[in-house]
Amino acid sequence: MKEIIGGPGTVSGLLLRIGQCVFAAASISIMTSATEFASYTSFCYLIASMGLQLLWSFGLACLDIYALRRKKDLQNPVLVSLFVVGDWVTAMLSLAAACSSAGVVVLYARDMNFCKTHPDLPCSRRKNVLGNDHVLI
Repeated sequence: MKEIIGGPGTVSGLLLRIGQCVFAAASISIMTSATEFASYTSFCYLIASMGLQLLWSFGLACLDIYALRRKKDLQNPVLVSLFVVGDWVTAMLSLAAACSSAGVVVLYARDMNFCKTHPDLPCSRRKNVLGNDHVLI
């Protein structure tokens, strides 16, 4: 089978899996640091989706390390098909979770004026160069 860049059992594949683990862990840690994130189902779904992504990527990173150390070839069609389907499933779950979380944020920030009733929340404010707040809504 032709060698696939970023495929299973390659150094580039291992680096991609480690990157996926890091970004999934960062997503989980940022979401759990938010106050009352558990009150919103879509945010809980995002954490569950990123948890699954973290486990999937970590498992495949371990498999890549094993294959690289033992010089095993993971480039057979059955294994690659399994990895493609698993990656596709986790990608669709992650996309759905991110879209639903963004939808909830837009709903509360723009449609329900949640930020105007709670001025202590940063919602969509950011500091400009001079340190003044800008409201983006």
